Amino acid sequence: MLKIAPSVLSADFACLGKEIEDIKRAGADFVHFDVMDGMFVPNISVGIPVLKSLRRATDMFLDVHLMIARPRRYAKQFCAAGADLVNFHVEADEEEGILEALNIVKSLGKMAGVTIKPKTPAQALRPFLPYVDLALVMTVEPGFGGQRFLHEQLPKIEAVRKMIEAEKPGCMLEVDGGIDGETAALVKAAGADVLVAGSAVFGKPDRAAAIEALRRA
Repeated sequence: MLKIAPSVLSADFACLGKEIEDIKRAGADFVHFDVMDGMFVPNISVGIPVLKSLRRATDMFLDVHLMIARPRRYAKQFCAAGADLVNFHVEADEEEGILEALNIVKSLGKMAGVTIKPKTPAQALRPFLPYVDLALVMTVEPGFGGQRFLHEQLPKIEAVRKMIEAEKPGCMLEVDGGIDGETAALVKAAGADVLVAGSAVFGKPDRAAAIEALRRA
């Protein structure tokens, strides 16, 4: 079944614990936790202290997406802070550094993932597939919420799905960026099985209905 991972970037941080409990009751599968450092991406978001607080507030699956440079520096700390899955951008370091980060996460008993930006080809994921539980294709440029979905990424999602089926069956394929009722159907058809959604969930008065609409897209 399609999994829905609302992004905390669109939540009300004045009552974040309540927001997360609300999406849990509404049927969300994961919490998508975006970390931005102002270097790898031009924005700055949240980090380890907020993740620790969120871990104390919920038992939901925390899908931590690190949009930071040289993420191996912080892989251990994010695992210790309560991440269930830590996801690294392949563009954020040399291949050796990303592999080291993945090994740290796996050695600590957590799930690991890798992400590619819109301009990065699907083949860039191949060296990392043996080590990951999830691959994420960005359908907007990382760094800001509320961007327009890039339809030209659909063939890439299809290519990544084929790669996963051939080389790492069971690996989840997540898509992040511009997901709503219309684009959810497109990425689902292309092979995605986890959808990250921000305002399409947190921006709706009936979040249970919003999640169900995305799941049934």
